[in-house]
Amino acid sequence: MAEKTAFDLVSPERVLLSEDVEMVVVPGGDGYFGVLKGHAPLLSTVLPGVIDVYETRPTISQRLFVAGGFAEVTADRCVILAESAIPLEDIDQAQVDQEIRDLEEDLADAKSDEEMVRVSGLLTIAKAKKTAVERAGARA
Repeated sequence: MAEKTAFDLVSPERVLLSEDVEMVVVPGGDGYFGVLKGHAPLLSTVLPGVIDVYETRPTISQRLFVAGGFAEVTADRCVILAESAIPLEDIDQAQVDQEIRDLEEDLADAKSDEEMVRVSGLLTIAKAKKTAVERAGARA
């Protein structure tokens, strides 16, 4: 039996997940990285994308879409502070498509640089969510 590492996924509102897992794969700022027990210490940004949680490899036990955040890894723990997170299976493709259309309209109507930056960030997250759902559908 493989050794476990503690995994905590935390949003600004609450702890979303806290359990011992065999491995976590995270969409880091420099690319995806896997965390196993004994990992070297690491701090990383987390980009919008999917976190794969493995209670026991090779089976993914949970897939969670995160909108971004930060990860702190130590030899026995991985903590992700996420802007928001949602189980991948809870994302509705039609709703994401509508969100993208609405945000593209908002971006075209933006009246200030600050509004353009804010809406562009939301659009990036929505497009990453769409990509994640499409890839998950292709795997099924």
